[in-house]
Amino acid sequence: MTVGAILARKGNSVVSIESTASVTQAIDLLAEKRIGAMPVMAQGQVVGIMSERDVIYHLRSEGPQVLDWPVSRVMTAPAITATRDMSVLAGLSQMTRRRIRHLPVVEDGRLIGIVSIGDLVKQRMDRIEEEAEAMRAYITTA
Repeated sequence: MTVGAILARKGNSVVSIESTASVTQAIDLLAEKRIGAMPVMAQGQVVGIMSERDVIYHLRSEGPQVLDWPVSRVMTAPAITATRDMSVLAGLSQMTRRRIRHLPVVEDGRLIGIVSIGDLVKQRMDRIEEEAEAMRAYITTA
């Protein structure tokens, strides 16, 4: 199974923010959409990812003035991205190695979706269940 197959089922809707937006605007968007991270865009390209963790770390070290900074100063960059043809296992491996939870999906330099570790784990669990059911059916009919 590929990341593209997950996007086909999940949809391609992505909440993103411009790199010039303020951290306060980003926090408002994260809270409004009830999400933990979003791609950061500049001139149509994914230039980073901003998560609630980025905000917390910078608030702790720099203080409340961080809220007025542009997102580009607190985002994690460069963004680690996936492609539509990346396998789910490769995506999970990359997320584990890099200790990240979200992968923006990019095709020809354009953002086409985002997958979370939850999306990938769910797909793996569904696949394992399907295989177990097939084994049970095989054993029962043998």
